[in-house]
Amino acid sequence: MADVDQGGEAPKKASPIVTIAIVAGLSVVAAGGGWFVGNMLAPAPAEAEATAVAPEGEQAGKTGKDGEIPRLATEENGIIALEPFTSNLAYPADNLVRMEVALAFKGAPDPVLAEAIHQDIMAYMRTVSLQQIQGPRGFQYLRDDLKERVDLRSEGRVTNIMFRTFVIE
Repeated sequence: MADVDQGGEAPKKASPIVTIAIVAGLSVVAAGGGWFVGNMLAPAPAEAEATAVAPEGEQAGKTGKDGEIPRLATEENGIIALEPFTSNLAYPADNLVRMEVALAFKGAPDPVLAEAIHQDIMAYMRTVSLQQIQGPRGFQYLRDDLKERVDLRSEGRVTNIMFRTFVIE
């Protein structure tokens, strides 16, 4: 009986129009605040390109000829990217491995040596079984084995072997 006023009438319920207006107003304020904070934290793309400068004094984000992004693995940088190859594994023979690796040379790169290493890696992959290279530990063992073979073949002229792609099918 406490709900009844002294006049005997029940209290009025809030109008749905007022509730919708309040929600819409708060949504507009929230969207405006998000836009304002977003513009403060991240400048517009045109401003970002104008202010970003590469170490050589060129604009950052510029592309090379024909709109391509320049590759870092170049002979000028001492890196030779070997051609990708597909080979079957020793066991099971129906499984294939596709690899693309790059070699980092100490000093000037030697394309003839790189091709010999490429052939050596392909021959080695034909002797590896799937069980040997399964999981992260198996991949690390494979990487160590290939690094050792490359070191022996190059007599220390190759400093690193980098896996660009490695897929087993």
